[in-house]
Amino acid sequence: MHTPDMPSEMPGIPGRGQGSVSGMGRALVLNASYEPLEIVSDRRAVVLVLGNKAEIIHDSGIEMHAAHLSVIVPSVIRLRRYVRIPYRRLAGFSRRGVLARDGFRCQYCNKPAESIDHVVPRSRGGSHTWDNVVAACHGCNRAKRDRLLAETSMHLRRHPRPPGELSWIRMAVESVPAHWEAYLSPALSA
Repeated sequence: MHTPDMPSEMPGIPGRGQGSVSGMGRALVLNASYEPLEIVSDRRAVVLVLGNKAEIIHDSGIEMHAAHLSVIVPSVIRLRRYVRIPYRRLAGFSRRGVLARDGFRCQYCNKPAESIDHVVPRSRGGSHTWDNVVAACHGCNRAKRDRLLAETSMHLRRHPRPPGELSWIRMAVESVPAHWEAYLSPALSA
């Protein structure tokens, strides 16, 4: 899967960046040390398992059929060899990232959020960064306009901050499958 927030090539994972996972099943790829590395299409996960580059940790319960072969589609795979990643992946700033970080809820009234709001408006010198942008519903966004919070009766439910280390997972999938939680829970709760 390739998004503007993620590098186009991940070293050590063959075929990274080839194709898209939208509309397909997805599999979580773990390093040999069980740390999350990537989310790939179910087809890519099967290729890694058949190529003996990964082992199935959890299957999806679905079979993929070919002319002379039936294969269980994995949901979580672990690479057989450790892949050294020379950097820590952090989610790039994006509207979808802000909405995902805030749980798609308005940070002023807790209604479903459809837009983003700058806590310190850009017209007043505010930055377009993780620590100045929150998810907001249209009503709260219109009510706040280009004013500072002190000039309104509005209050933030939670102050904005950069997302956690594995926040890219929340941006890649609408909802994290329950069986992925064991590998993600400490980092996703941050």
